[in-house]
Amino acid sequence: MAEFSFEVVSNCGSLSESGKGWKKEVKLISWNNKEPKYDIREWSPDGEKMGKGVTLSISEMAALKKILNTLDLE
Repeated sequence: MAEFSFEVVSNCGSLSESGKGWKKEVKLISWNNKEPKYDIREWSPDGEKMGKGVTLSISEMAALKKILNTLDLE
């Protein structure tokens, strides 16, 4: 498996938490010292392990925000 690095620039918020303490969170992360991107994935309670997730550029996050604003989630 290839080596990678990441730096959490900002923890934007938590969406949910599993019974085992893993949290699905939205974070702004710099992967491999590149431009930070928004990231949505599960993190272990100690923040050392992560699950599969999705990474979005700032423009993709803005597009997602527009889409979410049009939805009737009530």
